[in-house]
Amino acid sequence: MEGVHNTDCFSEENLSKLKEIMYDHKVSAGSYLFWEGDSADKLYFMNQGRVKITKTSDEGKSFILYMYGQGDLFGQLDPFQQSVHNFNAEVMEDSSIGIIQQRDLETLLWQHGDLAIEFMKWMGLMHRMTQTKFRDLMMFGKPGALCSTLIRLSNSYGVRQDNQIFITKKLTNSELADMIGATRESVNRMLSDLKKLNVISMENNNIVIENIDYLRNICQCENCPKDMCRI
Repeated sequence: MEGVHNTDCFSEENLSKLKEIMYDHKVSAGSYLFWEGDSADKLYFMNQGRVKITKTSDEGKSFILYMYGQGDLFGQLDPFQQSVHNFNAEVMEDSSIGIIQQRDLETLLWQHGDLAIEFMKWMGLMHRMTQTKFRDLMMFGKPGALCSTLIRLSNSYGVRQDNQIFITKKLTNSELADMIGATRESVNRMLSDLKKLNVISMENNNIVIENIDYLRNICQCENCPKDMCRI
């Protein structure tokens, strides 16, 4: 991510300790790190590249929950029982990923109490990220969820240009639809409405946010920290 990582809650020293127990793994675009139902006994650190976390409905529709980039840590661990993944992890581009085995992590946390505290903060951050995403989807409808997603994109990929925010990451309307559980056609209509209101514009197929306060009002933005309010 450009400047915002979910590992910012770790000190530089403790992040180095985590990196020392990782082993590097190269993965190709289009492959999967894990599937829903696979054993969940590892964490993954993005050295380079991008991964998206998806959930597939009973009807076969894919829903994008998260997108992780360089400097992000993700995975699902349960210290009390052998758990399985609830989501899929699809590699979006050729990536280099550091893998942490659960047993190695447990030993490290036992040895370093300050790292254990920071790891608990990281787990809390991940939990709050999930809470806020589902809040947006369930409480403010598809328009609110789209506005929230645009704000998250601005925090993750936004470059401020005077009073505008240029989103460097190009996303198709189908990808935006998958992020909020909507159809591509409905996203087309909602984006068109925002353009007519001069809330957003387009520049070389990149979204430019012209009026972020409008977006914040629609989704009743709570001004969450950027490490939480992100894609």
